[in-house]
Amino acid sequence: MVLVSTLTLSAQIRGTNFTVTVTPDHKDWNYKVGEQAVFTVNVLKSGTLVDNAQISYEMGPEMYPTEKKEMVLKDGTAKIKGGMKKPGFYRLSVTAHINGKEYKGMCTAAFSPEKIQPTAQCPADFDEFWKTAIEQARWTALEPTFEYLPERSNSKVNTYHVSFQNDQWGRRVFAILNIPTTPGKYPALLRVPGAGVRPYGGDQPFASHGAIVLEIGIHGIPVTNPQEYYDRIFTAALANYWEHGTNDKNKNYYKHVITGCIRSIDFIESLNKDGVEWDGKNLAVTGSSQGGFLSLATAGLDKRVSCYGAVHAAMCDYEAALKNVACGWPHYFYYDKENVDMRQVEQSRYYDGVNFARRITAPGYFSFGYNDDVVPPTTAYGTYNIVTAEKVLSPYQLTGHYWYQEQWDEWNAFLLDKLGIK
Repeated sequence: MVLVSTLTLSAQIRGTNFTVTVTPDHKDWNYKVGEQAVFTVNVLKSGTLVDNAQISYEMGPEMYPTEKKEMVLKDGTAKIKGGMKKPGFYRLSVTAHINGKEYKGMCTAAFSPEKIQPTAQCPADFDEFWKTAIEQARWTALEPTFEYLPERSNSKVNTYHVSFQNDQWGRRVFAILNIPTTPGKYPALLRVPGAGVRPYGGDQPFASHGAIVLEIGIHGIPVTNPQEYYDRIFTAALANYWEHGTNDKNKNYYKHVITGCIRSIDFIESLNKDGVEWDGKNLAVTGSSQGGFLSLATAGLDKRVSCYGAVHAAMCDYEAALKNVACGWPHYFYYDKENVDMRQVEQSRYYDGVNFARRITAPGYFSFGYNDDVVPPTTAYGTYNIVTAEKVLSPYQLTGHYWYQEQWDEWNAFLLDKLGIK
């Protein structure tokens, strides 16, 4: 009975017995404009083809499918062709209908992606706007606070729940600070968050290599409460916060978020805790999704950033939707193009990741998935293309809005190397 109980407790549901795979005939998923991609569709049960599999599919430029069909795959497999006449990404999404359930698969092929150019326009006063916003934020003293977290500390790393003022009195940035226990001057890493409202744990493993790590929240609330606390806020005051103030550059929610990233570097620069200080020259910023955008914004605005990592960066090239081209999350102008507020379009340009990317001079790491249906690879690749500084591109084609272990390891290895950490 003990054995049975143990097995019951450890058993888990993992995956499905039916799967749909969609694969291209080019191993790198890349084609030239004018070529034809040949996609192989397989409907599988226990890894073997399903006879007479009923499927429906749609295909075309991502976010704008041009063809929808249904068919029966006699032998459980089919080849479907598609192509593009201009640079971009072409997606085939397949749904198998089996026993009243749906099983999905997709493949997104790139066509001359190195030639993709974003559509985002840059306001003439972009630099002046952000220079003034940062200067005004600095009128408020940091006044940092430190709360030691013994349960998150060890012999190599001390951990603190910290806060410091942002752009006005009382509006604080809360964060987890990891610092080496040995006094000295160290390189620093600023971790910026993806979208949502949640607690943070810091990055003790990275700090243990010999680095200061600051992982920030962006909502001006402590970051050590239970998840339930943040869930309540996310469904109330911070519901759809990314839409707050988008028709006014001075009221946009991300104004204080971006100044908070700059003030975070101010905090790192001022740090002298337990004899630990920043070395004054090596500082990275990194994040994924919304955090990818914040990495671009911080690196574009602050020359103290010596390197950065932007993984499936959101919030890039919003207005591409006005030209029926895949646009960045949150897809402001995608769903209702008949009633687009042109003031919102103009004001959003101050918060478009493309316009920050144009200004980056530090080396950077870019990675994203071709199958991402949240952050379109069209926007991710176009943003990468606009950067003129040293850069590394490492796509993981099969991934959606997530990453693989190998991708995470490579990403961190880049940051460690650029920070001069062994």
